[in-house]
Amino acid sequence: MAATRRADVVWEGSLAQGKGRVSAKTSGAFGELPVTWASRTESADGRTSPEELLAAAHASCYAMALSHILTGAKATVRRLEVGATVTFDKVGEGWKVTSSVLEVRGQVDGVDEAGFRKATDEAKDGCPISQALKGNVALSVKATLVS
Repeated sequence: MAATRRADVVWEGSLAQGKGRVSAKTSGAFGELPVTWASRTESADGRTSPEELLAAAHASCYAMALSHILTGAKATVRRLEVGATVTFDKVGEGWKVTSSVLEVRGQVDGVDEAGFRKATDEAKDGCPISQALKGNVALSVKATLVS
């Protein structure tokens, strides 16, 4: 069965001078976060952006995919710390999400460095958010296995 999720935005004003509020409608996990053009292209100043929300989605999706892959390889995942850095940049006359760099530190029993790196690459290529970005956004992963 397919899962659907909804987020809503109310926007007022022009692109450059306007402002909006984004909220998670399905879960209610977050309500009315402020968003502006400046929070995308200049300083966040306590406001979010579509790119920050994309980074959160990519990091959490990747962590789940990596955990699943490692568990399937009979490793024991103690802790995964994942960050995603999404870059939004001017390309030609317009703006584009150009990259998403994943950084993972894993405390995992039963896997060596080579096995961990193989799993991190597989998760980068296979997580559903990566699949949505693939071909449009440069994807990379920096992995560190810690004891």
